[in-house]
Amino acid sequence: MASPAPTSLYAYTGGRPFDASRPCVVFVHGALNDHSVWTLAARWCAHHGHSVLAVDLPGHGRSAGPALPDVESMADAVLALLAEHGVQQAALVGHSMGSLIALEAASRAAPGLVSHLVMVGTAYPMRVSAVLLDTAARYPLAAIDQVVAFSHATLAAKPSYPGPGAWLHGSSRALMRQVLARGEGVAGVVHNLFHHDFSACDRYAHGLEAATRVRGLSGLRSRLILGGRDRMTLPRHADALADTLGATVHTLPQAGHALMQEDPDGLLGALRQALA
Repeated sequence: MASPAPTSLYAYTGGRPFDASRPCVVFVHGALNDHSVWTLAARWCAHHGHSVLAVDLPGHGRSAGPALPDVESMADAVLALLAEHGVQQAALVGHSMGSLIALEAASRAAPGLVSHLVMVGTAYPMRVSAVLLDTAARYPLAAIDQVVAFSHATLAAKPSYPGPGAWLHGSSRALMRQVLARGEGVAGVVHNLFHHDFSACDRYAHGLEAATRVRGLSGLRSRLILGGRDRMTLPRHADALADTLGATVHTLPQAGHALMQEDPDGLLGALRQALA
């Protein structure tokens, strides 16, 4: 049974006041991340005719806890956020764990509410190895180091993001440690927020059923944006999902799992095509 979906979540609006009369783009982050991973895409959308809600999921970033137990209840929280802000139609864009949340939210939404589904760095099933789950529970800082290494295609991407001289590994590690620390005492989870998020991805068991419902929704367009060098969610593991959705697949050949940071321009271009 899903927990009641909280409202009043924090959401970044891309540097512009939220305007429910504009087409809305909702950005959903992945495991142990927050809204900041979407800064470039969110700001572009907000300054080019869209309203933006880049959400911090419950117990993450600036949103109060507790963290919700599964993908389904997190999807309900996203839908509650739309209702709270009077959104009549939205494009849902999610990365990694957030892509599963966006998929589930689209499948649960009232007809006509979701116009686009964009799943970034996705796969289904999104299984997590027992060894990594154990490491995340017992030694979360070590698990963060492992995931950061596997999430990036290179040690030092150029020109990098948010600008030349930034080290993607270091900034990703710092963000995850910050979200982990903020979640202590707030998230209300058994082990820690990292283990909680990984477990939610690992347990999500009806993605293809959700995709079938989404494909049956009139007018909803789906796109997958994948990293050609992704070692966390291998591109081939998204094939069944893409087929079930009838989705267009856009691959960024040099990007790993951290597509928004490794190829920000490529990701933004693919997103603009998806929303066109």
